[in-house]
Amino acid sequence: MKEYTYRGVKIQIVKADITKESTDAIVNAANSYLKHGGGVAWAIVRAGGGAIQKESDEYVRTHGPVPTGNVVVTGAGRLKAKYVIHAVGPVWRNAGNDRQLLFKAVYNSLLKASELELKSISFPAISTGIYGYPKNEAARVFGEAIKKFIDENHNTTLELIRICLYDDETLKIFEKECRIN
Repeated sequence: MKEYTYRGVKIQIVKADITKESTDAIVNAANSYLKHGGGVAWAIVRAGGGAIQKESDEYVRTHGPVPTGNVVVTGAGRLKAKYVIHAVGPVWRNAGNDRQLLFKAVYNSLLKASELELKSISFPAISTGIYGYPKNEAARVFGEAIKKFIDENHNTTLELIRICLYDDETLKIFEKECRIN
């Protein structure tokens, strides 16, 4: 685990199962249609219950697909968290806007948590699974997005930002590459 504080906000990079987090919100690595059939999304719905998928389906039915980089909030069902923030990250294509879209997904998740006046949030490594985003690059983008969010939102209610990684390899990469200072 790596832990440090930036401008009064504690940031932790940990090996953990995001479905067991007790932060106010957990972030889901979602697709635009909020169909939670694989990876982190499937694990969250399996642990939290069908209400999460039902709310997600209703959102898409009413508002249409969620653009990449944007977020949607649902309840958390049986999870310890109060909310699930569904962040749509980019599919890796090695294109210039992939970085901007991942940055936007992380930043918007933090912004939404702050708008909801939450104190804590837990992230998975958005887009690094089946979407193929290189983990070292994703870790750098996470660091930049977190730093910019804290720099631009001095009055945020967020006190704790956790990045929850499922395996040792990803943990080591994020510990090395995710820098906030």
